[in-house]
Amino acid sequence: MLILWAPPAGAAEAAPPEVGELRLSPSEDGLYLSTTMQFTLPALAEDALYKGIPMFFVAEAQVLRDRWYWSDRQVASTTRYLRLSYQPLTRRWRLNVSSTPFANSGLGVSLGQNFDDIDEALGAIQRISRWKIADSDAIEADAMHTVNFRFRLDMSQLPRPFQIGAVGRSGWNLLVSRTQRLGGEPLK
Repeated sequence: MLILWAPPAGAAEAAPPEVGELRLSPSEDGLYLSTTMQFTLPALAEDALYKGIPMFFVAEAQVLRDRWYWSDRQVASTTRYLRLSYQPLTRRWRLNVSSTPFANSGLGVSLGQNFDDIDEALGAIQRISRWKIADSDAIEADAMHTVNFRFRLDMSQLPRPFQIGAVGRSGWNLLVSRTQRLGGEPLK
């Protein structure tokens, strides 16, 4: 007797995380990046959020100048830090965005937004608009440049028990990356 296994109709697999659109906009004061990402929050991370444990994300952009005689030279690099937390008493979501890592002594200088549900908060995380990644003097008009963009869940800022428990578990993985040529087609 041959038994075929078929997943239930409602158990569709989540799409792999990806950068949907990556726009690079050079202007007279610098190079700006705008993007939309598609990903679902890992189930273990979402469960921890509902228990009041904040999740930390890092968006990194690196601009490299192409060189034919040696490896590419990094001309600019910038990082954006995001902290998503849930307040169980008020049932509100809080998203903090900062250009410096969040410290234990406080949030420092950051932009904070409140949301009514997790989908709104994740929607704000998945959209980056006009993020300045390089000054105008770092970009040479006659040279080719490559931009490496990366977005990930930052496990190093979680409480120590979660860091230890998350080692080697795929349920905590979230990494989205894309490489694109400035003024050219995206690299594969």
